[in-house]
Amino acid sequence: MSGTAEAIAWRFVAFEALTTRELYDVLQLRSEVFVVEQACIFQDMDGADAQAMHLLGTLAGQLVAYARCFAAGAKFAEASIGRVATRDRVRGSGVGHVLMQQALAYLLQQWGPQAIRIGAQARLEHFYRQYGFVKTGAPYIEDGIPHIEMLRPASVQT
Repeated sequence: MSGTAEAIAWRFVAFEALTTRELYDVLQLRSEVFVVEQACIFQDMDGADAQAMHLLGTLAGQLVAYARCFAAGAKFAEASIGRVATRDRVRGSGVGHVLMQQALAYLLQQWGPQAIRIGAQARLEHFYRQYGFVKTGAPYIEDGIPHIEMLRPASVQT
C-alpha cells in the first residue's frame, strides 16, 4: 500500500452538499467499522450529521477514510471531531494519520484556531496524543466500549 495515503482525494463538505452516493458510502463505512468490526450495536445515525462538516477521503473511487467535524457548541463546548474511520484494507498504510491531519486542518480552517474535544475509544489514546490531545477525565463506557474524553488545547500548533 505504499503511496496509498498520498493518493487519497479529500473532500470537506456540509451535510446538504453530500451526494446521495457519498452519504450511502459514509453510512456504509461507519456501519462496517463501528457496528460490524467492533461488534457494537448502537444508533450510528444519531441526528447530528446535519450539523457536521464531513471529511471524505477517497481512493480509486472508494471511500477509505472519514471523519465528521463540529463547530464549538454542537457536540461539546469546544469544536470536535468524531466518527473517525478508515477502511480496513488501508490500515497500516498511514491513512489514519493523514485523516487526522486533514481533519484538524479543515476544522481549524473552517472555524479558526481553537480547542478541540473528542470522545475517543480508550485503546486509541496514544494515537490521539500524537496530535496534541490529552486525556481530561475518567474512562467511561459508551455503547459497550471504553472511551475517554480528550482535549487538544488551542495553543497546540497544527
